[in-house]
Amino acid sequence: MAHRDTIFSAPIEKLGDFTFDERVAEVFPDMIQRSVPGYSNIISAIGMLAERFVKPNTTVYDLGCSLGAATLSMRRHIQHEGCKIIAVDNSPAMVERCRLHVSAYRSDTDVEVIEADIRHVDIDNASVVVLNFTLQFLAPQDRQALLEKIYRGLRPGGILILSEKYVFDNDVAHELLIDLHHDFKRANGYSELEISQKRSAIENVMRPDSIAVHKERLGEIGFSSVEVWFQCFNFGSMFAIK
Repeated sequence: MAHRDTIFSAPIEKLGDFTFDERVAEVFPDMIQRSVPGYSNIISAIGMLAERFVKPNTTVYDLGCSLGAATLSMRRHIQHEGCKIIAVDNSPAMVERCRLHVSAYRSDTDVEVIEADIRHVDIDNASVVVLNFTLQFLAPQDRQALLEKIYRGLRPGGILILSEKYVFDNDVAHELLIDLHHDFKRANGYSELEISQKRSAIENVMRPDSIAVHKERLGEIGFSSVEVWFQCFNFGSMFAIK
């Protein structure tokens, strides 16, 4: 049974920046289900997209894999021979648990879990690349270079799946969607203290972009088809096809 997320339930005198440490890794499944609207739908659909786009003898990348939910979803749907999934995260606690999760299930598709900075990982012969709520934690000045590297490493017809929290240019819409997200967290049992402390801890670490910024950047890099395929409140997922 997953441990319940109570990290921000008591007042924290010195609230540092949010980090994906041992405490977060331990409660991550509960935290993400109760914090990210539509997360289960996104994970399921990543598997469905992998079934369509993975080609024989290609590599699949899960960049910022955390505990491996997207990796396992894709592996369940891969039908072809000669495929390999490379799952990457820079958190030792996440990587350790991801390896345990991956090894708990038998599969003909090989998975390699790597502890590394995704900015320094080579992307080659890729049919599918996943950034599932990962890019938003990268310094804004590093995002373009990573996406360009992914584009170069994707085979023609390959797909990038990019899930993110979004900001909105219209202030009324932006505030409404934030309020609805906080209502979602309240409905899932988070207190006002937990919501405000988590928001303070994460705002220096996570800097989301707007949908328009994502689409423009991916289009300029050269992706031929870019579209939002899922959105719930201020969270969503896009695909970009080379």
